[in-house]
Amino acid sequence: SLKSYENTQNTSDTNLNKRTKSIYTPLELQFIEMKKQYKDAVLCVECGYKYRFFGEDAEIAAKELNIYCHQDHNFMTASIPSHRLFVHVRRLVAKGYKVGVIKQMETAALKAAGENKSSLFSRKLTALYTKSTLIGEDILFKQYLFQTLIFALDDSVDVEEVTTDVPDSYLLCICENGENLKDRKKGDIVIGIMAIQPTTGEVIFDSFRDCASRLELESRVLRLQPVEIILPSRLSDQSEKLINSITSM
Repeated sequence: SLKSYENTQNTSDTNLNKRTKSIYTPLELQFIEMKKQYKDAVLCVECGYKYRFFGEDAEIAAKELNIYCHQDHNFMTASIPSHRLFVHVRRLVAKGYKVGVIKQMETAALKAAGENKSSLFSRKLTALYTKSTLIGEDILFKQYLFQTLIFALDDSVDVEEVTTDVPDSYLLCICENGENLKDRKKGDIVIGIMAIQPTTGEVIFDSFRDCASRLELESRVLRLQPVEIILPSRLSDQSEKLINSITSM
């Protein structure tokens, strides 16, 4: 019928790379769907005994990790051994990237024994790391040590390489409230802050009245030295100017 034909055409268009006119592979389609959900993250996709990067993520990985990047089907791609995940995630995070780790939810053995052995591995995001939220790395580190012992690889990593890339530091959240229109016009405002150290669980919070120059806010931000700042959707011009000035340094 006409309806079924149109559905077929829509499916074909979805699976077609408009630039190269070639069909996306099932893995590429899976990556595209995951990338739509995590547009601002560099995604490491588990594929057997390695993690792969695709598209712009692959180019970023090649540049920052000094690994080889090449064209494969419709995307640029690069890969790292699975036992090196911990090291490379820390390197990317230290460079300021948000990194998502996407793992296979099925093992090859179970899939071979199942009814859907010819289908694509199911995958999902299991971790999302930033400078202030690189926690749970102790688990990754144990996996890294275990796998390194098993494979007895020659490309061993210096202790400093895996422990000093990302310093412990604060994730800072800022909110503000002008008590009345007159105060807002003058620039006077009440500001609330909360700083969290995810690796230790330390929490610091405060609220204070600040003038248009934002001296109080500046002193607290400089003292805490956060690696990430969460801001409200609406921020006063004076506060935004100060935050931009501090982060640009």
